[in-house]
Amino acid sequence: MIEGSIVAIVTPMSEDGSIDYGAFDRLLEWHIVSGTDAIVVVGTTGESATLTAEEHCDLVGHCVQTVNKRIPVIAGTGSNSTQEALFFTQSAKEHGADACLLVTPYYNRPTQEGLFRHFKTLADSVDIPQILYNVPGRTACDIQDETVERLADCKNIVALKDATGDVKRGLDLIKRCDGRITIYSGEDANSLSLMLGGAKGSISVTANVAPELMSQMCKLAIAGNQQAATELDQKLLLLHRGLFVEANPIPVKWALTEMGMINAGIRLPLTELDREYHIQVRDALHYAEVGLAAVA
Repeated sequence: MIEGSIVAIVTPMSEDGSIDYGAFDRLLEWHIVSGTDAIVVVGTTGESATLTAEEHCDLVGHCVQTVNKRIPVIAGTGSNSTQEALFFTQSAKEHGADACLLVTPYYNRPTQEGLFRHFKTLADSVDIPQILYNVPGRTACDIQDETVERLADCKNIVALKDATGDVKRGLDLIKRCDGRITIYSGEDANSLSLMLGGAKGSISVTANVAPELMSQMCKLAIAGNQQAATELDQKLLLLHRGLFVEANPIPVKWALTEMGMINAGIRLPLTELDREYHIQVRDALHYAEVGLAAVA
């Protein structure tokens, strides 16, 4: 299974909101040479909520083709509609993605039995490695640990991205699922603690702007080198905080624009980062010694 720093990559856009494939390709190449271990395309950070179905599928295919098996590509394919999630998951398989990331169904607030049936249907229907994604702060839907345990033995379900923000719960889930499914951190501020406790990587927003540091920190943490991993994580700490001063991906897209990596394009209802946070995010970049030439 995939281990290490897994970037939840942004979807670069022109100022008119159209996808900037040239900038996207440059980001992919940067991540590959910087040691990023895998790419999550069209996840939350990739603004999947505002992409059309055609754009969604095309971007997965484009990413797979550009990466060309140099590192794994994980496609975000979750939906609050089981049929739509099936469509995106099957499409990702056909486009050659290595795995899929499936967020819990948002807005309609299913029961735990409904969540079990939703994910089991996807696992039984599409033969591709599937990573569950629990982020109740965004979805108003929390897949309970007992339900995860029920799903852990399902064919094709291989991992879970834990973005609950509860380190104790995450560590408990690692113990519960040991040897059955892999646990990844889905919250940058908690990634070090979870990896030292047995998680196998971080599906990261911070990696968008600090791919090399995140890659090094993850490798050290997974290896159990607490002191060295902590030293690197301290350099990233202000980014872990600053990239969430407004809803993701608003701050990280602004940071990448400051670094000269992408244009200042984002789709409504998201807007550009409020000016009151510019200094905070810029200082976080400086503190991590990331993109200094671009933001000096």
